Amino acid sequence: MPTRLILASGSEIRATLLANAGIAFNVEPARIDESAIRAGLAAEQATPRDVADALAEYKARKVGQKNPTSLVLGCDQVAALKGEILNKPETPEVAREQLARLSGQTHHLMSAAVIYHDYEPVWRHVGMVRMTMRQLSDAYVKDYVDRNWDCIRHSVGSYKLEEEGVRLFSQIDGSYFNVLGLPLTELISYLIVRGDLET
Repeated sequence: MPTRLILASGSEIRATLLANAGIAFNVEPARIDESAIRAGLAAEQATPRDVADALAEYKARKVGQKNPTSLVLGCDQVAALKGEILNKPETPEVAREQLARLSGQTHHLMSAAVIYHDYEPVWRHVGMVRMTMRQLSDAYVKDYVDRNWDCIRHSVGSYKLEEEGVRLFSQIDGSYFNVLGLPLTELISYLIVRGDLET
């Protein structure tokens, strides 16, 4: 009998990806102080990749401690420009500033996933995508943020590729699933090897 999978995230996109792949799971969002953890990691000069991995593990551990017999999947996504982490925009002004900085540049998007089982991490993966943004005019950036603020306010980098944000980019190197915040093909491979998914 397959081990129960719990998604330790309230992300609708991650839940949709799992459901569309025919994976049975429950949702139990992890409640962690992400700001405090990020501040601690910044003080340790952690790399953007390590920040994404650590946050995914914190989330998996938080829910995994209450559900030790389940596979608990924690996820996090980090965007970085020249090694500097970009946070979710707090205001439309911040979103416009982020997009102006990203305009004409290549940044990296890291999508981390960690599975906890029996009080320990048993699998982890960090997928990386190179995102090259077109040169954007100030007028377009303003209009884009005005039109899409409700959608992009919870997105690192101030865009959603699955919506109008795709128009911002001239080149994307890496998995589309990683852009959406879940290294899905690698996760499926792990579940198949475990015997929790048929192939």
